[in-house]
Amino acid sequence: MKRTAPASLERGEARLGWGLVIPALAVILLIALFPLAWTLWESLHQHDLRMPWLGRPFVGLRNYAAILHDQRFWHALAHTAFFTAASVTLELVLGLFLALALDRTFRGRGVVRAAVLIPWAIPTVVAALLWRFMFDSQAGIANAVLMDAGLLHHPIVWLVRATTAWVPVILADVWKTTPFVALLLLAGLQTIDRSLYEAAATDGAGGWWQLWHITLPLLRPAILVVLIFRTLDAFRVFDLIYVLTSGGPGTSTEPIALYAFNALLQNLEFGYGSALSVVIFLVTFGLALLYIKGLGADVTGSGARR
Repeated sequence: MKRTAPASLERGEARLGWGLVIPALAVILLIALFPLAWTLWESLHQHDLRMPWLGRPFVGLRNYAAILHDQRFWHALAHTAFFTAASVTLELVLGLFLALALDRTFRGRGVVRAAVLIPWAIPTVVAALLWRFMFDSQAGIANAVLMDAGLLHHPIVWLVRATTAWVPVILADVWKTTPFVALLLLAGLQTIDRSLYEAAATDGAGGWWQLWHITLPLLRPAILVVLIFRTLDAFRVFDLIYVLTSGGPGTSTEPIALYAFNALLQNLEFGYGSALSVVIFLVTFGLALLYIKGLGADVTGSGARR
């Protein structure tokens, strides 16, 4: 009896645990996995609402083969990679300096921290409209400021040329998302033991030495979280560019998410658009794995050494 009582108790706890977990798993299955599985299944069919008489024939991987030969897809992928690399790099650098500034003790620090988060709290569509107005060729503030400073002699039509259209797009994303990056990095900074800086200062170490040998190594877990969140979010950018440039001029600023949107809801190619959506998911998932296995391994190694 003494041996069977603990076993029955464990079985009862296991049943209770599964009873508590199953509702959450069901919600995840319904909200996350079911749409993904349905999109994958749809991508294996030729479903074009412009030609409903064709039905939905099963075509296997034909949509994915078409993607590999689609030059517009590769251009959209290159645009997305450029936007992700530029915006995430600027946000990480500016967010780090902003977090270091907010980590200091000064009067009104709480108010300043709350005020810094205002750009992040503004809806993306509103922020995009704001920056589109700022870079308007006729009434925009950007041209007026640059001309008053003597940097321009004639107004620039920013959204007409591909090289200049990226400027408001990247600046708008950096302005809106840098506070979020700074908030995550600030949380990481506050977990670092202050006695390490005191010991380094006692040994004569300067601020830059402390930054490179104490702050950045111990901040790697927070940097990893920032890179994963921001890379995945930037790679799926849609609303910001849709409002600012609509992918133009032409398709010179069209990201892959906007291309998938055009295929799904404008061209009504549900099969091909679903295949594009699956590709976006696979690429973002692969990027997350690279970050976790690359930088995550360094984080684990540095933690083991400490």
